[in-house]
Amino acid sequence: MIRITVSWIFLCCFAFHATAAEPSWTQWLGDGRDGVSDESGWSVDWPESGLSVAWQREIGIGFSSVSIANGRLFTMGHNDGEETVYCLNQKSGDTIWSHSYPSALVDNLYEGGPGATPTIDGDHVYTLGKEGQLLCLGADDGTVLWRRELQKDLDVELPEWGFNSSPTIVNNQVIVQGGRIASYNKTNGELIWKTPKHTAGYGCAEVFQQDGKTMLATLDSDGLRILDASNGKQIDAFPWPSPFRTNSTTPIVQDDTIYISTGYGVGCGKFRLTNGKLELIYDNREMRNHFNNSILYQGNLYGFDGNSNLGRVVQLVCMDHETGEVLWQQRGLGCGSLMIADGKLVLLSEDGQLVIAEATGKEYKELARAEILDGRCWTVPVLLDGHIYARNAQGRLVAVTLP
Repeated sequence: MIRITVSWIFLCCFAFHATAAEPSWTQWLGDGRDGVSDESGWSVDWPESGLSVAWQREIGIGFSSVSIANGRLFTMGHNDGEETVYCLNQKSGDTIWSHSYPSALVDNLYEGGPGATPTIDGDHVYTLGKEGQLLCLGADDGTVLWRRELQKDLDVELPEWGFNSSPTIVNNQVIVQGGRIASYNKTNGELIWKTPKHTAGYGCAEVFQQDGKTMLATLDSDGLRILDASNGKQIDAFPWPSPFRTNSTTPIVQDDTIYISTGYGVGCGKFRLTNGKLELIYDNREMRNHFNNSILYQGNLYGFDGNSNLGRVVQLVCMDHETGEVLWQQRGLGCGSLMIADGKLVLLSEDGQLVIAEATGKEYKELARAEILDGRCWTVPVLLDGHIYARNAQGRLVAVTLP
């Protein structure tokens, strides 16, 4: 009897450990919203023939990245006047369920389609459509639990580039932005608070703690704002206007500092928040993120400097976060995107090259490269469970297997 009991306890503990350790990437830029993965054990010794494609499929036009939990992958795309939220089998790419609704493409000067990434919170999935369709769906079967319309709720017009703010979960709230910053009750969809109007931004709210308060850092096309998450009251703000109303990145918070970077010649700035006041530490034009975020890792910032549409050569830049000094620059990847895993940069070039390089401030050192997509690729890739998940603007989604 004792042996049976011990064995049963061991099996239960093993099962719990296996479940708890299952890898996930539950929102844009990962569980920590920092673009850094704990994934390890994969090789950069790639065959000359290229990487093996586990599966691929068409999901429609857009720039929505993927979120993954419990063997299910969530993303979005646009087809023939409809947006679709997909729940796919992570291993096979087969559709588990999908939910579609009418939506404009909003293809002003680019392909258009949904740009926000689904956010997984337990058994719920939160999505934001191009015209401001905010949905809470059941993760298991796609049941619509509630839906709100941001244009109506916030009394704002459709932003020039549509709504692209991936939902941020803060306790019982879901936070989005687009002409205002707004908080909804994540359970029933009730509007909790909204800020005064401003020029729309396209990034996400970043959550942090200071002075015993839960705060939000947001960047719209007027400037950086610090808000009290409980009521939306503005604590402080710093002007950071975009000449083309397109600030599209999410602030990076570390301790009491906040880093932002935007395109169109504006550049980057690092601030210190002390006693509710923002103080500029440095600013420069050496890191001008167009729409993909820089990633902070071990004291260095890695990001793409330059715009996709102004004829200037875009460069991958490594910058010292403390000082703003440029440590190295690398051309040839276009207006790409990146995440970090196992001390390595996981890069997707604008033309679909998957590139692995060392995440170090010493120099750019490339370790592996393979072509995995064609067409325009502006969406952040995701490395999880030994696979890279990546898409192009036209809607080709691929899962490639790493050695």
